[in-house]
Amino acid sequence: MRMTEGPIAKQLVSFAIPLFLGFLFQQLYNTADALIVGNLLGNSALAAVTGTGTLIFLLVGFFGGISMGAGVVVSRFFGSREVEKMRAAIHTNIAFGMAAGVFLTVVGMLFTPQILQWMGTPEDVIDLAVLYLRIYLLGMPCIMLYDFGASILRSTGDSKRPLYALIAAGIINTILNLILVISFGMGVSGVAIATVISNMVSSGIVLYILLHEQEPIRVELKQLSIVPKELKKILMIGIPAGLQGMMFSIANVCIQSAINSFGSNAIAGSAAA
Repeated sequence: MRMTEGPIAKQLVSFAIPLFLGFLFQQLYNTADALIVGNLLGNSALAAVTGTGTLIFLLVGFFGGISMGAGVVVSRFFGSREVEKMRAAIHTNIAFGMAAGVFLTVVGMLFTPQILQWMGTPEDVIDLAVLYLRIYLLGMPCIMLYDFGASILRSTGDSKRPLYALIAAGIINTILNLILVISFGMGVSGVAIATVISNMVSSGIVLYILLHEQEPIRVELKQLSIVPKELKKILMIGIPAGLQGMMFSIANVCIQSAINSFGSNAIAGSAAA
């Protein structure tokens, strides 16, 4: 879809509806996680899984903003048909996203217990929360790959295929949750593993699309590298957006810390609400 051609209202609505459905579907499969955990594993497990959500959003939010900046840069080059600059921006986008995912995994693994203690996570929850969060963080490169890859597709007017990838991942996540929790009795670790696998699916679908897309959108693995000039453009737009997202996340972490002081039942109750 070329957003610079055709009726404006029709283009905007056609592009926006899949975005809206994507955000809605992400919330729905987070709700599915809470339903399964709350009904099958109890209050402590529900508190462990949902009580880490604000921290996850804090880690992801900043780089999610940068992926928005990357999409703006790619869309500029796409609209002006500057093919070589667009290729450089796309490959910089993917390479930076993968590096960001690895960085978040390493930092999260190292500091997860301490951060959860600072948040006042109750004693009967903290071990489960650390276990869940550490497994979840193993999938952070996949989350970043999806975010940065989807931003490329959306920047060229394609908001539908990222939605299809999310739907597939959400269905797989729900099915795996039930299998790993009920059939294998894996508890919180099963929920985390299901989430990691579903993130692998969504990122794998987006990467497959980009590897088989027509030029100039196609990603060539051999050309993956960070071009400083294009990265600077991405960061100039993305950092303010990322900081804006972090402000809300920091506020939510503070609120979650206050809820944590009332114990695991309060955390579970807040999550259910």
